[in-house]
Amino acid sequence: MRLPVRVTPRASRDGIAGFDADGVLLVRVTAPPADGAANAAVTRLLARALGLPARDIVLVSGATSRLKLFDVPLSEDELRARLA
Repeated sequence: MRLPVRVTPRASRDGIAGFDADGVLLVRVTAPPADGAANAAVTRLLARALGLPARDIVLVSGATSRLKLFDVPLSEDELRARLA
């Protein structure tokens, strides 16, 4: 499934804040938005939260934007259950 994510870089701590009203996952990472550090941190955080290897989570679009689109090998129901 394609997972839309809104990233807040340079946060005080890493964390997933849940979904907003539009179905976008809100994620905070401590990494700065430079040289792909925040993208890598988001990928690791999602992998840990979903119980998947990081290689299975692929950034599809939004490498330089706060709004990103990730490809995750889970159904929507399974994804929401793992994040709950």
